[in-house]
Amino acid sequence: MPKKSKAATDPENSLVLELKDNCKVVIDLLPELAPNHVKRIKELVRQKFYDGAVFHRVIEGFMAQTGDPTGTGSGGSGQKLKAEFSNEPHRRGIVSMARTGDINGADSQWFIVLADSTYLDGQYTVWGRVSSGMDCVDKIKKGNKFNNGSVSEPDKIIHAYLASDASGKAADSKK
Repeated sequence: MPKKSKAATDPENSLVLELKDNCKVVIDLLPELAPNHVKRIKELVRQKFYDGAVFHRVIEGFMAQTGDPTGTGSGGSGQKLKAEFSNEPHRRGIVSMARTGDINGADSQWFIVLADSTYLDGQYTVWGRVSSGMDCVDKIKKGNKFNNGSVSEPDKIIHAYLASDASGKAADSKK
């Protein structure tokens, strides 16, 4: 079981993904491991960049990847991030940045690890950990294993938001 971080009690570091069937995934952001990646993820979330993003590459027993605005696996936000590798192992529920062949080629795409994949350790920046909703992640439509996990008619992130922003909206709506 993944260890808890400070994010579990910090709404500013809790990312919520609304998926199909009213399913919610909560990701504890880990700024202590990857401060620049967490900062960029928050910026993109607040811009609603991930709303409607599809899980374009999902490989059973490995990972579910999203964050490409084109849905093809080749798009991004246009801002590359320098790698922030840590000793955090790629265990089930870890959220890590996808990247190009360039070690500093991460942009907006990321993946949730479906099964322990420690062979990725030290090669991809870990920036989050699913604290609830892995059952929802497990239900994401899987891709074709013979086509590198490419998904036809993929599932999507309906809405992504920080828990701190949600509580602010709730307070505003009561005024």
